[in-house]
Amino acid sequence: MDLNLKVNENGGMTIGNLDVGEIADGYGTPLYLVDEERIRNNYKRVFNAFTKYYEKFRILYACKANTNLSVMRILEEEGSSIDAVSPGEVYTSLKAGFTPERILFTGNNVKDDELKFVDRQNVLINLDSISQLERLAKIVDPENYRISFRVNPMVGAGHHEHCITGGVMSKFGIKEEEAPNVYKKAVDLGFKPVGMHSHIGSGILDPKPFKLATNALLDVAGNVASKVDLDFEFLDLGGGLGIPYTPDEKLLDIDRFAEEITGIFKTKTKEYGLGDPYLYIEPGRYLVGDASVLLTRVNTIKNSYRKFVGVDAGFNTLLRPAMYGSYHHVVVVNRARDEEVERVDVAGNICESGDLFARDRILPKVEEGDLLAILNAGAYSFSMASQYNSRPRPAEVLVNNGKIELIRERETYEDLFNGQIVPKRLQK
Repeated sequence: MDLNLKVNENGGMTIGNLDVGEIADGYGTPLYLVDEERIRNNYKRVFNAFTKYYEKFRILYACKANTNLSVMRILEEEGSSIDAVSPGEVYTSLKAGFTPERILFTGNNVKDDELKFVDRQNVLINLDSISQLERLAKIVDPENYRISFRVNPMVGAGHHEHCITGGVMSKFGIKEEEAPNVYKKAVDLGFKPVGMHSHIGSGILDPKPFKLATNALLDVAGNVASKVDLDFEFLDLGGGLGIPYTPDEKLLDIDRFAEEITGIFKTKTKEYGLGDPYLYIEPGRYLVGDASVLLTRVNTIKNSYRKFVGVDAGFNTLLRPAMYGSYHHVVVVNRARDEEVERVDVAGNICESGDLFARDRILPKVEEGDLLAILNAGAYSFSMASQYNSRPRPAEVLVNNGKIELIRERETYEDLFNGQIVPKRLQK
């Protein structure tokens, strides 16, 4: 169960000492409910674990996980930096109060006008290809222009094949064997390479792939440093730290993980004479994933060939189960103490066969009007939401110290037409 939700004496649930059912009644459903305290605690847990073993450490929040401005402001206050993967995320991060020096831009298949935009923001650019390097050299004055490169460490892992970002099948980064030549070319063009970055995947709970990737990245960095005259200011291990989604998955032992990763980092930097560069990691899901739940109301019970529990949300609201086959635990908020007695499919309201939040899930006896909470919905949830089937996107609320605040208004039907222009000849 999500660590923020608690069962009360009435058989309902609370979050941040507030009644979840009353929140749903007051703000309507579907509704994303965000726990500020959980986000802050998640950040501190990672930061304290790593700085315990290596002082020169920074967290770059992978904001693609959740770009709500309030969520980003919370992390900005905690001292986080930003991993941005698009000009829009750079713009959003600046809007949220992050200064340019706290933002690293790692784009993929980036257009020239996007490179120009990011350059104007004075944000450090982490290049993904030789093409980007050559095009950037024509856009900016390369002389002492600080850059970094993303390297494919030939290690990949993740909860789904679409989330594996390293290895022979990955579209990301430069090949490790070409790294010395790429860095040398950058120096010859006048650039000042200051970092190296890698990323192996997302939603990983096993530390073994991270250790392999850390070794691989440091080996590449050592090889580059032996052949090119440069000093690394930072080495970025990327993100991908997972959270438990299923009841049988276990929390990542973050302190042990930090000790092992920093141990490899310190050993390898010493071995290759790399000095004491900053160690960066880029968690997204780990910081925000378990800090939100999606509240959705049961409006239909259908006893067909299977028993379907129909709700007022769909994969336009939370895409992960349909896109990745991801498991999200489901609880019946108003029957939290009831015994789980029936096997059902929890189905959304989108006109697609794949619009299911859960298949063959054992729940208490569910009735129309019941309130469901879909857990661990803070990462890659609203940020992947859409208006498919012309359904407006939901509201978001923030819980903190017994108070609740609206942080995103529910869209209306009029919002479906934002930006659309009907030519005069087609108007009525």
